[in-house]
Amino acid sequence: MKPRRKPAALRKPDYFPAEHVLTGYDAPRLRALGREFEQFRFVSCDLGEANLGNLRFEDCLFERCNLTTAKLGGTALQNVAFADCKLLGVAFGACQDMLFGVHFDHCQLRYASFGGKRMAGTRFGQCSLDEADFTNADLSGAVFQDCDLTRTVFHDTVLAGADFTTATGFSLDPENNTLAGARFALAGLPGLLDKYGLVVE
Repeated sequence: MKPRRKPAALRKPDYFPAEHVLTGYDAPRLRALGREFEQFRFVSCDLGEANLGNLRFEDCLFERCNLTTAKLGGTALQNVAFADCKLLGVAFGACQDMLFGVHFDHCQLRYASFGGKRMAGTRFGQCSLDEADFTNADLSGAVFQDCDLTRTVFHDTVLAGADFTTATGFSLDPENNTLAGARFALAGLPGLLDKYGLVVE
């Protein structure tokens, strides 16, 4: 059997035409522009509780935006980056599966859900993911760099090759998740042993 290849990480979008840089937009102004956004940069936009369903975003960046509890039913997020964004309670599991690809840096993702999403190679950098839900997701090769994973739900989650070496607060059941090749720091071992009631000193 061939060894499993490490998933290739998406290249974070970094080119945006000047006319595609939108600052301070709300949902009605955004929707007035159409349904498809390619190579757009959204800065300080307030899209909290907005219905962004069935829109398509490709090679886009959301920077310092509020998307708390935004609705993403049928939304396409194809190589979309979020930086310094509030994404509390966002149900990413409702997004289209085709070409789904996201990046997160310095984001608040409390209560966000990614149920059933294929997210191989996804990078979370310095994010708060407390009480987020990754049930049935594929996070092969994902990186949780300096992330808070307090009460984050991992159940039937594929975490093969994932990097938890700098993550904190996580609790993982090795019997209910795929962890082959996942990386952990010695200090994180208690998070793998919680269900057994063992004490690591």
